[in-house]
Amino acid sequence: VHQAIHTIEYVLSCISNTASYLRLWALSLAHAQLSEVFWEKAVVEIGVESASPVMLFVTSSAWACFTVGVLMGMESLSAFLHALRLHWVEYMGKFYSGTGVKFQPFSFADMAAASAVTQDSDD
Repeated sequence: VHQAIHTIEYVLSCISNTASYLRLWALSLAHAQLSEVFWEKAVVEIGVESASPVMLFVTSSAWACFTVGVLMGMESLSAFLHALRLHWVEYMGKFYSGTGVKFQPFSFADMAAASAVTQDSDD
């Protein structure tokens, strides 16, 4: 039974890891499409159709800044979340055993009750 549980955990972790990397691949495809939409809307529809070199330069510059800003924000968030996932899911899943003392959250009420019991026993 113990071996079956570990086998199930291993298979689920393989599926989870594959899904995680597929998510990253899908995000890169979304970046490419988002950049293409920005290009079509800013540079082609406004800059090229205006037939002005100045307007083309302005829209190309705006496209570059906006695309880099949005994509860098998305990539930074993606990298942060992926690193967080690697630490907590994959790394901790290898070494965490779940033994130890049950977590007891801090409580002023419990401290006051323990202090009252201690004072009563001292009297």
